[in-house]
Amino acid sequence: MSYPGECLLQLAQRCNKFPKQMKQIHSLIITNGHLIHHSNAPSSSQHKWMPTLLYNALIGAYHIHNHNKALLLFSHMLANQAPPNSHTFPSLLKSSTLPLGTTLHSQALKRGLLSDTFILSTLLALYARNNRLADAHRVFEEVPMFCIVACNAMLNAFSMNGDMEAAVSLLEGMPQRDVVSWTTVVNGFALNGNFGAAIRFFGKMMSHKDVMDGVVKPNEATCVCVLSSCASLDGKAALDCGKQVQGYVVMNEVKLGVFVGTSLINLYGKMGCLNYAENVFRVMVSREVCTWNAIISSLASNGREKEALDMFEEMKLQGLQPNGITFVAVLTACSRAKFVMEGLELFRSMLHDFQVVPIMKHYGCVIDLLGRAGYIQEAADIIRNMPFEPDATVLRAFLGACRIHGAAELGEEIGKKVLKLQTQHCGQYVLLSSMNAEKERWDHAADLRKEIMDAGIQKIPAYSVVH
Repeated sequence: MSYPGECLLQLAQRCNKFPKQMKQIHSLIITNGHLIHHSNAPSSSQHKWMPTLLYNALIGAYHIHNHNKALLLFSHMLANQAPPNSHTFPSLLKSSTLPLGTTLHSQALKRGLLSDTFILSTLLALYARNNRLADAHRVFEEVPMFCIVACNAMLNAFSMNGDMEAAVSLLEGMPQRDVVSWTTVVNGFALNGNFGAAIRFFGKMMSHKDVMDGVVKPNEATCVCVLSSCASLDGKAALDCGKQVQGYVVMNEVKLGVFVGTSLINLYGKMGCLNYAENVFRVMVSREVCTWNAIISSLASNGREKEALDMFEEMKLQGLQPNGITFVAVLTACSRAKFVMEGLELFRSMLHDFQVVPIMKHYGCVIDLLGRAGYIQEAADIIRNMPFEPDATVLRAFLGACRIHGAAELGEEIGKKVLKLQTQHCGQYVLLSSMNAEKERWDHAADLRKEIMDAGIQKIPAYSVVH
């Protein structure tokens, strides 16, 4: 192996985060002829494998920034007869589409590389994210011996595809587990909307010998997953679980990083425990935009709208750039407090001052803001001039405001758009009909009721629950 080739290889392996420098190194590798395969070199010669090593380094660097470039390099690698090895395929498979992935699978099989557990695990993940669970399981069965990385990939495959029974069964049958194994299953329940099961499985984890014997310790990802599940539920049990997770973090010196801290703030905010949320915010050493979003949203949703807006100003003073989620939180605060001028100014500043393009949710907040304050005509003007068709959520908010403020005519004009969007949803028809009836516009109310019957729409019966 020549010294220049070795130096360029080391540089290529270290510059994957610097695209500009990577291109310069790539040019040097090409101009110095290091990508040419020497078929006459002895099989034991390190020089023979230099093109393969260099191609692998380049593919590994480019796939992060430009997957198409990485694929082009792979085709050049084959054309130049530089033999791919077990380090070539994982980078290509990580971001490949399914058709391309199956082609790479065939290439790896052809070259006898499917005994490599890293390639198998990456293939398994490829099939899993494309909802090919059976194919993922067949790849898993090809793993020659127990490999915790492959098992964790299969746990994730089951979780992504909703087969939590199989995920739990696999976890329980593994001869050893790590924190990734347990966290994957906890997160799997949450991904499938079973937040209660996620919390219960976390409890099972904490009482299992893996944790009791100190072999496994919950990490930041585990804590975030459980806290997010707690925040998705109501009631004292979910809040108590969140407090226990915080206690574990404090007692075991798990890093109270941005994600754990933000998850705690979000949980306490949703549960109405603002003192706890503010305490967590104060003790956090590092805060990102998501952390500020969580505390602003917590204040806005708990009747402290002015403090939410003050926190937004403080966030900007800290040099942080608000994002779309930030503006949902502050617009919600303005809506609930009926700060109409402030809200409209914030909405205007999104694009002009912060280059945040308003989406449907932001328009929904503004319509709610104007509707609550009784500015029905202004809300209607915004709906008419939106850059895209308003969805049913925006229009329902507008209809609700029309009903409260008695603007039946305007509500019916705009409300016709709702009926086009959700013709089979009885709620819009009933709301429009009720508005007309309240204004004693009996003929309009009757027409809408007739439309319900003619369209075959079933009115959902009301019910009550007695505890």
